[in-house]
Amino acid sequence: SLRLLSSISKAINSNEAPVKEKHARRIILGTYREKGAFTFWSYALGIPLSSNAIVSWKFCHVLHKVLRDGHHNSLQDCMRHHSNIVEMGQLWGNLHDRYGQLVALYCKLLCTKMEFHMKHSEIRPNLEVTDEVLERVAGTDVNNLNTSIAISTTTSGQCRLSPLIQVIQDCSHLYHFTVKLLFKLHACLPADTLQGHRDRFHDQFHSLKTFFNKARDMQYFKRLIQIPKLPESPPNFLHAASLAKHARPVVVIPSEDEPEQQEEDDYDDDDPEPLIDVTMPSMMVDIQIENLQQDLEKLRADLERVKGEAQRYITQLKSQINSLETELEEQRVQKQRALVENEQLRMELEATRRRNAEHEIVQATFGEAETRAQATEQRYTKLKEKHTELVSSHAELLRKSADTVKILSATQQTQEEVERTKQQLAFEVDRIKLDSHKHPKRLVLTTVNAPIVMQSPSFCLFSPHSSLLLPSLPLSQVGEQLTSSMLALQAEKERLMRSASEKEAELSSLSQAAQLQQSSLQQERDRSTRELGELQGKLQEKSRREVQLQQKLLEEQFSLLQGTVSEAEYIIQDAVAKLDDPLHIRCTSSPDYLVSRAEATLGSIDKVKKGHSDYLKNMGDAGRLLRALTNFSHLAADTIINGSATAHLAPTDHADRLTENCRGCATQSLQFLKDLKSKASLQRADPASIHIVVEKILKLGEELRPKGMDVRQDELGDLVDKEMAATSAAIEKAVSRIDEMMNQARMDTSGVKLEVNERILYSCTDLMKAIHLLVLTSTDLQKEIVEGGRGAATIKEFYARNSRWTEGLISASKAVGWGATQMVESADKVVLHTGKYEELIVCSHEIAASTAQLVASSKVKAYRNSTKLTALQQASRHVNEMAANVVASTKTGQEHLEDKDTMDFSGMSLIKLKMEEMESQVKVLELENQLGNERLRLGELRKKHYNIAGVPAADLPEGNGLDPSLAPVAPSSPKSSKPSMHDHQ
Repeated sequence: SLRLLSSISKAINSNEAPVKEKHARRIILGTYREKGAFTFWSYALGIPLSSNAIVSWKFCHVLHKVLRDGHHNSLQDCMRHHSNIVEMGQLWGNLHDRYGQLVALYCKLLCTKMEFHMKHSEIRPNLEVTDEVLERVAGTDVNNLNTSIAISTTTSGQCRLSPLIQVIQDCSHLYHFTVKLLFKLHACLPADTLQGHRDRFHDQFHSLKTFFNKARDMQYFKRLIQIPKLPESPPNFLHAASLAKHARPVVVIPSEDEPEQQEEDDYDDDDPEPLIDVTMPSMMVDIQIENLQQDLEKLRADLERVKGEAQRYITQLKSQINSLETELEEQRVQKQRALVENEQLRMELEATRRRNAEHEIVQATFGEAETRAQATEQRYTKLKEKHTELVSSHAELLRKSADTVKILSATQQTQEEVERTKQQLAFEVDRIKLDSHKHPKRLVLTTVNAPIVMQSPSFCLFSPHSSLLLPSLPLSQVGEQLTSSMLALQAEKERLMRSASEKEAELSSLSQAAQLQQSSLQQERDRSTRELGELQGKLQEKSRREVQLQQKLLEEQFSLLQGTVSEAEYIIQDAVAKLDDPLHIRCTSSPDYLVSRAEATLGSIDKVKKGHSDYLKNMGDAGRLLRALTNFSHLAADTIINGSATAHLAPTDHADRLTENCRGCATQSLQFLKDLKSKASLQRADPASIHIVVEKILKLGEELRPKGMDVRQDELGDLVDKEMAATSAAIEKAVSRIDEMMNQARMDTSGVKLEVNERILYSCTDLMKAIHLLVLTSTDLQKEIVEGGRGAATIKEFYARNSRWTEGLISASKAVGWGATQMVESADKVVLHTGKYEELIVCSHEIAASTAQLVASSKVKAYRNSTKLTALQQASRHVNEMAANVVASTKTGQEHLEDKDTMDFSGMSLIKLKMEEMESQVKVLELENQLGNERLRLGELRKKHYNIAGVPAADLPEGNGLDPSLAPVAPSSPKSSKPSMHDHQ
C-alpha cells in the first residue's frame, strides 16, 4: 500500500514532465491487487487539484491509464467521483491558463468515456471488442481532444503530449467502430437519409488523419507508440463491397525490456538526497545530528498531535457514518412503506376497476331486463286485446246460441202441431171413410168443415177457397191430396229435424270452442300475471342494487378524492418544510422562472375550481377534479420552493414578503384541501384565497425581474445605428486620448520608462484602430443582412421583426465600446503609475471577448458565402492579434520595470536555511490558498454576472457606457460595470 501511495505521489506532482511508465504501471497493478481504484481515489481526493494546472493535467493522465488498463471495477469507483471531475474541468475551463483549457478538455473526454462505458457495459474501457459484440451493442460515441502546440523535445512539451498515447489508442478503436456501424446503417437505411452522417464522418476522418500524421512526425511518439496510417480517402459507404477493403487500424505499444531489478533500482531514483553530508567534519556532523534529533522530537510531537487529530476525525467520521446509516435505514423503511402503500393503492385501483366492470355488467343486465319487460308489456297488451276480441266473440256466440234455441223451440212447437194435425187428419180420414159408407151425403158438410180444421201456418195446401172444390172432387182424389199433404208434412218435419240437429251440433261446437278459448285465455292471463310479477320483482331488485352500486360509486369516488387530497397535502407540506431546511439556503432561482411557475399555478387553480364545480354537479365522476388537484399540488409546491429560492437573491424587503406569501400560499392550499376531505365542508371549499396569494407571488416575481430601458420594437432600428455610431465615436475619442497620453509621457518620462510607455501606448493605438475597422466592417455586414432579408418591409420593421437579434447587436456594440473605454482608462493609470499592469491585460481579454460577441451576433443572419462576413472575421482575428500584442508589451514592460533582488544565501546556516525554507513554504501555501479563494471569487462573480440579467436603468451608465467619467472607481475591478444585452430590454 505504501509503495502504491508513493507511486501515486510521484506520478501526480507539479513537475512539468511526463508521467513515468513505471509509476503508472504500479498504480495499475495496485488496482488489480485491491480489485478496484479505492486507494487511488482516497489519495487523489487529498491532492490540491484546483491549485495547480500541471497536477490536474497529470491526474487526468493517470486516471485515463487507470480507466483503460486497470481492473474493471475501477470504472465503478471512478463514476462515484464523476461530479468531482466535472467541477475540476469547469474550474480550469474558466481560467486562461496554458494548461487550463487542456485540463477542461481532458476532463470532458474522461467524463464522456466513463458515461459511454457505463451505458455500454459490453465494451471494455480499453475499447478492445469483437465485431460480434459491436454488432450487438450497435452504438458508439466519438471523443476528440484538441491539443495545444507543444515541443516534443522538452519536458514541458512531453508532459502535455504524453496523455495523447491513450487518446490515440481510443481513436483507433472508435474509428473502426464508426466505420463498421456506418456500413451497417447504409445496409438498413436509404443513402439520402444518411447524407449528414457521411458528411460528419468525412470531417472527423480528415481531422483524425491530420492528428495521426502530426503525432507520427513527433520524435516523442516514435519510441513510445506505433501510430497506424489511415487510408488516403474515407471508405465509400455507398458501395457495400468497400467494407472488405477496410483494414482495422492497430496501435502498437513497444514492450519495455528493462529487467525487474533495474525497475527496483529505479524505484528510489526520485527519493530526496540524504540530509547529512558524510564529507563534513565530525564536529559539524555532531552539531547537525543534534539539530536533527531536536527536529525529530518536534516532528514526533507533531506526529502525535496529528495522530490525535486523526483519531478525533476518525471518531467524527464514524459518528457521521452511523448517523448516515441510520438515515439510510430510515430511507429504506420509508421506501418499503412507500412500496407497500403503492401496492395497496394498486390493489384498490384494481378493485375499483373490477367494481366498475361489475357495475357496467349490471347496467347492461338492467338494460336487457328493461328490454324484456318492454317486450312482455307489449305481449301482454296484445294478449289483452286478443282477450277482448274473444270476450266479444263469446258474447256474439251466446246471442247466436239464444237465437238458435228460440228457433229450435219454435221448430219443436211446429213439429208437435204437425203431429197433432196428422193425428187429427188420420182420425178425420178414418171417420170420413167410415161415414162415407154410412152416410155419403154428409160428405159435403164434412168437406166444408175440413178446411177449418186443417187451417194451420204450416199448411199452405188448403185455403178457404179449396173447400169449394171438395164437394166436386171425388173421394179418391181427396185421399190422394191428403196423402200428398202428409208426405209434404213428413218431408218438412224431417227437414226441420235435420236443421234442429245441425243447430244443436253448431251450438255444441261453439260452446266447446268458447270454453277452450276461455280456458286458454285464462291460462295466458295467469302466465302473463306471473311473468309480470317476476319481472317487477327483478326490476325492483335491480333498482335497489343500482342504488347500492351508485352509493358505492359515490363513496369510492369520494375515497379517491380523499386519497388524492392527502397526497396533495403531503406534497405541499414537503414544499413548506424545505423553506426551513438549511440545505435549501444554497438553492437559488430566477424571477422569470418563478413568474412562469406562478402563471401555471393560476391556470391550475382555475381548473381545480371548474373540476370542483363539476364534481358537485355529478359526484359520481371525480376524474376531472382528481387530475386538476394532482397538477395543482405539484405546481403549487414548485411555486413555493422556487419562490423561496428566488428570495435568497432578492432584496430584504422583497425576500421577506416573498417568503411570507409562499407560506401563505401553503396555508391557504392546505385549508382548501382540508375542506375537500370532509363531506360537510365540501360544498363551501373555494380556492379563491389561493388565487389571491399566488397573484401576489406573481406580482413580486415581476417586480424582481430585471428592469431595462423598455425600448419599443419600432425604435430598435434607430437604436442600432445610434449605438454603432456612438461606438465609433468613442473609439475615435479613445485614439485621440491615447495620442495625448503619448505626448504627456514623452514630456514626463525618459529612458526605459518612456520606452515601455510608448510600446504600451502604441499597441493600444493599434488595437483601437483594429476595433474601429471591426465596427465599420460589422456595420457594412449589417446593412447587407438588412437589405437581403427585409424584402418589402422597411428597415425599422426588419429590426422589430428580429428584435432578439437586434438586441444582441446592441449589447455587443455596447460591450465593445465599454471595453475600449476601460482600455484607455487602464492605460492612463499604467502610464501614470497609479494602476496595475494586470488591469491592462484583463481589459485586452475583455475586448477580445466583446469582439467575438459582436462577430457572433453579426454572423447569425449573415450569408455563408458573404465577402463582408469574411472581412469581418479577418477584422476579428486582427483585433485578437492586436490584443495579444497589448498583453505581450504589457508583460515585457512589467518585467523591465520590476526590480528583482538577487538571492544570496551564502551566509546562512543550515538551520537558518531550514527556517527560511519553511517560511517560504508557508508563504507558498498562503498564496496558493489566496489564489484558490480568488479563483472561487472569480467564479462566483462570473456566475453573478450571468445571473443578473440587468440592473435598474438609474444604475446604468447612459448612452453607450463609454463616458470616461462613468468608469468604475476601483482600479482592480474594471469589469464591475460591464453592460449586458438586457440593458435594452
